[in-house]
Amino acid sequence: MQAIILAAGMGKRLGNLTKDNTKCMIKVREKTLIERMINQLSAKKLKRIIIVIGYKGDKVRNLIGSEWNNISIQYIENTIYDKTNNIYSLYLAKDFLVEDDTLLLESDLIFSDEILSRVIDNPYPNLAVVARYQSWMDGTVVTLDEDNNILSFISQKAFNFSDIKTYYKTVNIYKFSRNFATNKYVPFLEAYCKALGNNEYYEQVLRVISLLDKSDLKALPLDTEKWYEIDDLQDLNNAEVLFSNEKQALSAYAGRYGGYWRFPHLLDFCYLVNPYYPSKRLRKEMKANFDILLSEYPSGMSVNAQLAARYSGVKPEQIVVGNGAAELIHHYCNLYPLKTGIILPTFEEYPNRFEEKQLICFTPQNQNFTYSANELIDFFTQHPIEQLILINPDNPSGNLLNPEELRTLIGWTRENGIRLLIDESFLDFAETDNQYSLFDVELLNSNQHLTVVKSISKSYGVPGLRLGFLASGDTELIKRLKKEISIWNINSFAEFYMQIFIKYQEDYRKACVNFREERIRFFNQLQTLSILRVIPSAANYFLCEVTGRLTAEELCNKLLIRNNILLKNCKNKAGFNQKEYIRIAIRDMKDNDCLVKALKEIEHE
Repeated sequence: MQAIILAAGMGKRLGNLTKDNTKCMIKVREKTLIERMINQLSAKKLKRIIIVIGYKGDKVRNLIGSEWNNISIQYIENTIYDKTNNIYSLYLAKDFLVEDDTLLLESDLIFSDEILSRVIDNPYPNLAVVARYQSWMDGTVVTLDEDNNILSFISQKAFNFSDIKTYYKTVNIYKFSRNFATNKYVPFLEAYCKALGNNEYYEQVLRVISLLDKSDLKALPLDTEKWYEIDDLQDLNNAEVLFSNEKQALSAYAGRYGGYWRFPHLLDFCYLVNPYYPSKRLRKEMKANFDILLSEYPSGMSVNAQLAARYSGVKPEQIVVGNGAAELIHHYCNLYPLKTGIILPTFEEYPNRFEEKQLICFTPQNQNFTYSANELIDFFTQHPIEQLILINPDNPSGNLLNPEELRTLIGWTRENGIRLLIDESFLDFAETDNQYSLFDVELLNSNQHLTVVKSISKSYGVPGLRLGFLASGDTELIKRLKKEISIWNINSFAEFYMQIFIKYQEDYRKACVNFREERIRFFNQLQTLSILRVIPSAANYFLCEVTGRLTAEELCNKLLIRNNILLKNCKNKAGFNQKEYIRIAIRDMKDNDCLVKALKEIEHE
């Protein structure tokens, strides 16, 4: 068996990276694409590797040479690479195609070793490697029958987004037998080029062959194997993340702060989202209104304040809507750069808004990071502050102050002239007996020093909408915030969600009940692990101390590389004193069991 690599293209979409270099010379994690691919192919003891070069081809030839790991490297030069497409590059290699069974690859690919093994070991002589179509993909799309025969190549004109669940993207790795190349592919390739010219794609020939009664071409669908096609800088960035090693992986993913839909096999136990909401019916209503929401401006701030007021049970003049709670936190802290008390460890968006000299930090002196209202009062009486910020339930500890404690704290701060901000983004996950929402008209009016924040992303499961609320009886504060924030700070989808939510409140109530039941079950499962000490939580996550031989970072990286599971490494958070802690989001039963299984495998090593 031999391999043919198409590497003549210019890669214009990669900008300056290919100004003086061909695309396959791009580096991912300090190694060029072509070196990585040649290493993988040479490990399979092939007869030879043929590389079709063009733009800056001399650099490929100089880097790779004429032999690699005792395997002959041969070159074909496409001198009109700037006037042709990859069909011509393959046409130039047609005499090689009919001499031996062939692996055909495009040089802008990066992929895991097991993909080649699956292709070579597969008994079918003619294969096209494919992967489930994802929204970020571009290129050739096919449909398959139940036996993985390729039914059709979907043209751009025939592409239908309502059918994407049936679509597969070609990975641009193929296996052709000598017989298939001699009797089908090469004759059709020659005829196609003669009839339609050289500015086409070689997949068009496969499309024609697929129309035959017996095409002999099967698909090999990938499962969780990693691969990426690099056409632009965004692709390169994604590939850098996907092909990180155990020391790089966690920081590479965490540094993106989301956008994980580009990695469909990733299980995200880092970000904190309700797994049981929104309901299918709410999603359908959002989808049914997609066209008009996409094409129309959202309302201004005053209208959205009315919707948020109805949503949360306060008055419009008491509430402001944010593009996520983070926007509101930023503007609020800018308005009140006071000497501020915080509890460590905490959600760092709050302390990061202040200068270090403005912060007075309370750290609970127990292994579960629990605290009471009286402990806070005692500490901040001894260490005077002008403002107190509290998350309830707290993040990442999950500690919850009950209603009586909250009333005590509100009263103490009022009597001492201390501003109080309470973030109750995770409150709906608490058991109902301990819930005490501060989004209340009379409570806010009688405590104008009190400000309440709520992220809608967390408990309502809609982080993509970027919605957050801030409420206060201090109407001057609300007016000042509304002046600071853009009049169109949320989009039409977020506005529409606020409008229709009231119809789905019962679904939301049931979702929270389901969640609390799963939290108990998941907690019991995690407690069976000797490598973790799990701290009880009133929120949708567990703070866990890593007690085994691994550090928190090592455990997180191992889970990410081996199992595509992303956890939050908390070791470097303020308040942990460099002790080994992770935070685990609570997902649905299937995903939670997947994590427990992976942790047990690590535990038993």
